[in-house]
Amino acid sequence: MNKPRVDNILNTLAKSFFQGLLIIGPFALTVWIIWYIVSSIDNILPSVSENLYPGITFLIVVFSTTLIGFLGNKFIIGRVIVDSFDYILEHTPGIKFIYTSLKDVMTSFVGDKKKFNKPVLIKTAENPEVWRIGFLTQNDLSSVGFPDYVSVYLPHSYAVSGWVVFVLATNIVVLENIGAAQAMKFAVSGGVAGFHSDDNVFKAPE
Repeated sequence: MNKPRVDNILNTLAKSFFQGLLIIGPFALTVWIIWYIVSSIDNILPSVSENLYPGITFLIVVFSTTLIGFLGNKFIIGRVIVDSFDYILEHTPGIKFIYTSLKDVMTSFVGDKKKFNKPVLIKTAENPEVWRIGFLTQNDLSSVGFPDYVSVYLPHSYAVSGWVVFVLATNIVVLENIGAAQAMKFAVSGGVAGFHSDDNVFKAPE
């Protein structure tokens, strides 16, 4: 067997191996993350899961959370109870800082009061012109001495972190026809997913 043919076979095997990783990797990681979450919640009450059925604690937690959310939104008594606990925690010294911080972060992503719901572009350079995608979080900063500025959250690609920047309102463009989920997916994926078809994604030559 000549060397060019051996090299061709090895290249084909290597390409197939990495292609297999691309297929198996996301699937395996998704299964592992789900299993880790279920197992972690099960360990809250290990005796229940061991004596009854693995995953039963997880189902109980999901069901209870859903029930509390339903009662807290649909019924006056449930709303009063939730608001009462909310008021107590927000006015308890020491606890209120932790509670309000976590509450603000969570309501920024989920619920009826999501804050990352207005995708924008901000100009970060003039020549050459460069724009970054982000989310408008405050449209008036006059209370802190910046009357012509807005605050924008800029998510990092392939991470759960980001920056908050003050920028002149004239240097942002609101993306009217782009959904918040699409914009976040575009930003976090490094621009390879979100609001365009796969045909427009750059692919390196093989």
